[in-house]
Amino acid sequence: MADPDFGTASLETIVETLRAGRLSAAAVAEWAVANHEARGEALHAYKTFDADRVRREAGLADAAFAVHNDLGPLQGIPVSIKDLFGVAGYPTFSGCPRELPEKWRGEGPVVRSLRGQLAVISGKTHTVQFAYGGLGANPHWGAPRNPWDAAAHRSPGGSSSGAGVSLWEGSALLAIGSDTAGSVRIPASMTGTAGIRPTAGRWPTEGIVPLSPTLDTAGVLARSVADMSIGFAAIDPGVEEDALAWTRRLSTAELADFRVGLCDWYFEDCDAGIAEGVKAALDELARSGLRLSPAEMPQFEPATEIFMRGGLHVGNFARLIHNEMSAYRDDLDPAVAIRIEAMETLTASEHLERAHRLAELSGDAHRSFDGFHALVGPTLPLTPPVMTGISDPGDHLRQNLRLVRNTNTASLLGMCAVTLPVALDDAGMPVGLHIVARGGDEETGLALALACERALGRPLDRIGTPPMCATGQPA
Repeated sequence: MADPDFGTASLETIVETLRAGRLSAAAVAEWAVANHEARGEALHAYKTFDADRVRREAGLADAAFAVHNDLGPLQGIPVSIKDLFGVAGYPTFSGCPRELPEKWRGEGPVVRSLRGQLAVISGKTHTVQFAYGGLGANPHWGAPRNPWDAAAHRSPGGSSSGAGVSLWEGSALLAIGSDTAGSVRIPASMTGTAGIRPTAGRWPTEGIVPLSPTLDTAGVLARSVADMSIGFAAIDPGVEEDALAWTRRLSTAELADFRVGLCDWYFEDCDAGIAEGVKAALDELARSGLRLSPAEMPQFEPATEIFMRGGLHVGNFARLIHNEMSAYRDDLDPAVAIRIEAMETLTASEHLERAHRLAELSGDAHRSFDGFHALVGPTLPLTPPVMTGISDPGDHLRQNLRLVRNTNTASLLGMCAVTLPVALDDAGMPVGLHIVARGGDEETGLALALACERALGRPLDRIGTPPMCATGQPA
């Protein structure tokens, strides 16, 4: 049997072919390396890429397969990791101009899970400095290129700015990022990939440079919801069955099984083509059986007001940058440093009052879910801006605050969320459908997203291929 077309095959097909011995991890690795060599300079997804290490890790996976040692579904699968995570053998910069101390090379539970399955680490992808921003800017190392615009350098999203780009580059089949106010969902939406923010606390955060320990979580980006579900289940400590079987079980749910809240909040102040694209997709889903009803979430407004004043992350970051990372304060990106001004007057009592108020709002918001399995709307209100248009720190801050309007509420209110691409906006850039579920109810959010993807089509079929990843190069 010929090797599957790695550029279009599902992760399930690639995993099954590897497990059956009809495909080698070395072949997958060579495909990933060839794509990086062809596209890496233009797309700039990685801070660190080591082709020799990729090949060695693939060799280890093949050696295990050769003795019938199946260590998990991600064995031999190339996975990119945000340069906020410790990965043995790789430096960690966290977007800084200098490497962080040695302790931040230490691997935490998420990376150890990948290692335990003999996944192939394709490299460390770029991040906004200390993950503090959603637009992908980094004056120290440059921003990755959003492959959907071949003429202008547009935002790839952030802070996991290289994650979605690495998937379209073809050097990874899964990408690991982190999400505080939207840093998995934003790059997923902007690059036309799928992404999930698990409920904070579901996945351990050891081995990840923190921004806001109460809000931070690792998450997964993938080329489709089905791929993402497999990646999530393969890592999640609460999933005990095989990730492929778990995803197949979730895939038995039908659209008619879900009652979903249509939240007007998400549709306000959207750039041209975003609200329209999501509404058109929801109309298709309703015709296929999805039960949609208006939903009111009055907690979003006060939660966002707290976020606009710095939320919880401003106090958490102040502790980090004034203490353990104080040596890096003078090197801060101006777009990050501008936020320190808000930190200087934030008292401990104000931080605690914000946390208490958000806990109250979270309880109220979860009660507002009664009768709904999830809430839906656009993932982002903003089309990816051209990077030269956000070079001024003040302009960058204003755009960033608008950008995270729809994603930050799920984070602050203790929810989980999925995004999947459903349209292109008037600028020809991807538009994400945001599916928000109760905290701890990732299974429902993923089951609904899987049903939506089956009805609408995989991203590759739904929105096509980015212009910078057109045929004629390895794919």
